[in-house]
Parts: sequence; structure tokens; C-alpha cells
Amino acid sequence: MDSSVKSELTIQGIAASKGIAYGQVFLYLQSELEIPRYTVDPDKRVAEIARFEQALIATRQQIAKIQEQVTKNLGEEEALIFDAHLMVLEDQALIGETIRDFQKTGLNIETCFNAVAERYIKAFSEIDDEYLRERAADIKDVTKRVLHILLGQAASSLTELVEQRIIVAHDISPSEAAGIDRSSALSIVTDAGSHTSHAVIVARSMNIPAVVGVRDLTTQVKNGDWVMVDGYDGVVIVNPTEQTLFRYGKIQKAKASFESRLMTVNELAAETLDGVAVTLRANIEKPDEAALVKQYRGAGVGLYRTEFLFLSSTRLPTEDQQYAAYREIVSGLAPAPVTIRTLDVGGDKPLPGDPHLIGPEANPFMGFRAIRVSLENSAMFKDQLRAILRASAHGAVELMYPMISGTDELDRANALLDEARAELKARGLAFDPAMRVGTMIEIPSAALASDLLAGKCDFFSIGTNDLIQYMLAIDRGNNRIAHLYDPSHPAVLRVLKQVVDAGHARKIKVSVCGEMAGDPIYVPLLLGLGVDELSMTPTLLPAVKYLIRAMKLSDARKLAEDALVQTDPKKTYAMIEAFYNERMQVE
Repeated sequence: MDSSVKSELTIQGIAASKGIAYGQVFLYLQSELEIPRYTVDPDKRVAEIARFEQALIATRQQIAKIQEQVTKNLGEEEALIFDAHLMVLEDQALIGETIRDFQKTGLNIETCFNAVAERYIKAFSEIDDEYLRERAADIKDVTKRVLHILLGQAASSLTELVEQRIIVAHDISPSEAAGIDRSSALSIVTDAGSHTSHAVIVARSMNIPAVVGVRDLTTQVKNGDWVMVDGYDGVVIVNPTEQTLFRYGKIQKAKASFESRLMTVNELAAETLDGVAVTLRANIEKPDEAALVKQYRGAGVGLYRTEFLFLSSTRLPTEDQQYAAYREIVSGLAPAPVTIRTLDVGGDKPLPGDPHLIGPEANPFMGFRAIRVSLENSAMFKDQLRAILRASAHGAVELMYPMISGTDELDRANALLDEARAELKARGLAFDPAMRVGTMIEIPSAALASDLLAGKCDFFSIGTNDLIQYMLAIDRGNNRIAHLYDPSHPAVLRVLKQVVDAGHARKIKVSVCGEMAGDPIYVPLLLGLGVDELSMTPTLLPAVKYLIRAMKLSDARKLAEDALVQTDPKKTYAMIEAFYNERMQVE
């Protein structure tokens, strides 16, 4: 490479899989399918439907084969990605709607299927939940496979990659990612994508760096260009200079050493230097993520988001279906506790099983959502409450209500919980009568009334993401003001302290399950304020535990005292950052 001819270009993306890679680009450009549109003769319409059904069968066979390959090459956990694809092919709403459109319009089945799939893809893409938006990618991937078969075309494949290269693409579907030879891929970089995209999951399982959301990188590089990928900070450097290569060589060595230290320390207890034990638990969304809790030594689950069960199905899950999912997690992690949050959906997360239950809203974050939906749909809510209660017979379960604004909502929810208990007792079904019941503190009114709520529940769990957003009137999705979202704001610190004190006055546990809990910079501050327990994404546990073992709680309390009297959030952040840097040095 002659770096004097081509200038260095640095592009910021989203760090998705840790590591640093340097190599030449393999530009993977997926072309859009051209779908013919024509009317099918009436006497050929039965055969057209049969052609569609055969394409679905052939696609199932393809995906099953890919799943088998992934199981062999990467492991069973990574192969679970394709369960979602097989579910799409079994989705009677998607299939039935396609056939109804065909019978109504008479247009060829490719046109009808593509139109219906696009509607589903659009609906899921608009859900304001990073994990669930990825379901749109599942549908898109499966749709492309079915259409390729219907059109008699061979799909392009990353199996063409035969030499060690850095894959650059607009996006990579799960089945495309599955075709990557791990010995040939140095890194994956995509224009689109998020932390939870399937390409990221595969990259992590292959232990290669990945950066996503790099916008139009595919238009700025060509095959053979040299790039440096920094999966720690989400940076891609095109045509790096010798100076940059030297600098990253040192960074890579230090990072590798540090990561090794983190995993070694993660086997030890989460205990401060002055002998105070800290409970670290994990946030999960699906039953199969329980394996990550064990892998990263989480002391149970501090937040199980139950929305996935409701949002991944075209029908509302029954009590028995929910019970089976909750029981799998609870029994799999027993005796470690599992905190199950009741349904938290709104206009940003419409329910496919009942799209009219909530409906679109101008401001869904302050609309008909979470506990409000549950209280207005008591039959659906009690199905979930009974399922959670039944799961409590298989291990330590805690139940938690989202978006409680005051004591009235908490009283109404607990009254329905009492009804659910009585119904199970009448049916002779087992449950834990002493199951602990908690309240999420994520609305300013709940925080300010925390002394009143503390007398009516067994624990608090502070959802810092929403609490800060509501308190500071900041929409984190709005690029013009997202920078104003500041956990070190004096108002935020005062409210956190108020909630902790209110809980402790009533001798109840106070935990944090928002992003602050998984950010090592803020961990000393939270512990210094008196927070009893932290819950985070499983992969963040090692870094948090490392910091806890490198600090004294007495020092963290002094840090919190100083932060509470500070008026400038920038100076507050500088204080907590300095505290972090002194104890979390990367050699």
C-alpha cells in the first residue's frame, strides 16, 4: 500500500464486536431482486398456489441445512438464530395474507408475497426496540430466499470469500453470515445494522471484530482497499498510515491483555477492596439468553423483558405458553433469582397478535403503554400474572411492574395479582405464595412518590434510561438534543439518592437495571449513592466486576457525596471519570 497516494480516512460507526483487524476489503454488494408482475390465468391459479407452497418447503430445507452447518461450525447457540427464520415460514398470517392477496388480485405469487412481506418488514422496522427491529431482518432474509426459489435464481453467497479479507457490505443477513468461512473473514463492517443484528451475533461467535452503522462505507471503498477496523470504539480507518498502524498495534496488545484480565477476574466474587459484596445480575430478553447469564457469572436475572413473547408471534401468547418460557429460564438458573417484568409495550411496540389493542400514537412514550395497557386489559394481564406465579414454583422468582406512576396503579396491579393467586389456588396449581413483588422507578412521579410506593412493594428497580429521559425532557432518538441526555445531571443524582433513601427507610432492596448499571464509569457513583444491586447486559458483567474489585465502597460513598453538592454536570462527570481511570487502567 502506498499511503502517500491515498489519504487516510476515518469513519465512525457503532462498535459491535470487540477486536482490531487490518486487511484488504472484500466488497459484498447485494443486488435487488427484479420481480416480474403479471396476471395468472384463472385455470392456472391452483398450480400457482402449489408453486408457492413448494417454494416454502424448499426454503425450509435450505434453512435447515444452513442451521446444521452453523451448529457444526459455530455451535448450537449460534444456530438458534435460524429458529426465527423457520418461524417466519410457519407464520400463517404471512402465508394466508399472501394467498388471499393472490386470490383477490390474480397477480403472480411473487408479487403478492413480496408486497405482504414488505408490509410486515415495514411494521417491524418501525418498532422502537433495537432487538425486535431485527425481526424485520429475519423476514427480509426469508423473503429473499423464497423469491430466489420462485424466480429460479441462485442467491449470491459470501462463500466466494476464499482469502483473508475484511467483509464490507450494506448489511448481512443471518443466512449470508452463515456462509462465511471463519478462516477467511478478518472482520465484518456494514453500512446498516445495530448492536443486536445477526451479523454481529455471528461476528461475536467467530470472535472477529465488527463495526455496524457506518452509513455509506460501501460507496467509499472498493475491493482490495486496505482498512483498519476498531471493534472497541466503532472506528473504520481507510488507507491507514504507518503511524496509525503502529498506534493500533500497541492498542491491540493492550486490549488483548486487558480483556484476558477481565475474564480471569470475572471468575472471582464481586467484592470491593474493603470487603463489601455487590450483587451483579443480568438483563435478558429470550429464554436462550439464560446461557449467557451463566457464561458471564451473573448472580441471576435482574430484568427479564417479556415483550419478546408478545412481539414475536402473530397471536397473543397463552398462559401456558408464557409459563413454559418463564419456567425454562427460572428452572435453568435456579437457585439464582429471576426478576420478570410484566408486559411493557406501547405505540412504539405494537402487538402483532392484537394490532388494535394499542394502535399508533403521536407520542407513544407518554401514551397508552406498559402497566396502563395491562390494567385496561385485565384478562390478558392475569394470563401473564398466573404464568409468572406458576413459574415461581420452579425457582426464585421476583415480579416487577413497569411504568408505575403512583400508588393507585400499584394497588390495582396488586389486586389483580391477588385474583391470579386465588384462581391458581382454586385450580390446585403450585406457586410461591411469598413471591416478591417490585416496582420499576422510571417516571419522575414514581421517583418523587417513592416513599409512598416503598410501603406497598418488596423492592425497587430503577430504569435509568427512561427516568433520565423523562426528567430532562430529552428524546435520545433525536440527534439534535441526544447530547443533552446526561446521567451526571444534578437533578438525576438527587432523584436517585431520594429513591434509594426511600427504599432503605422501608428496608427494601433498590437495584438499577438501566444503562448506567452496565457502564463502569457510573458504577462507583451508583454504589456510593447506596444502590444495592446492578443488572446489565451479560457481556458487560466482567468489566463492572473488575472495577468493583479495584475500588473501596468507602471511596465510592465519598465520590457520591461530592457529586451531590456539585452544580456543574461536566465537573461531576470529570470527577467520576477520574475515579474510574485511577482504578481501571489498561496497561
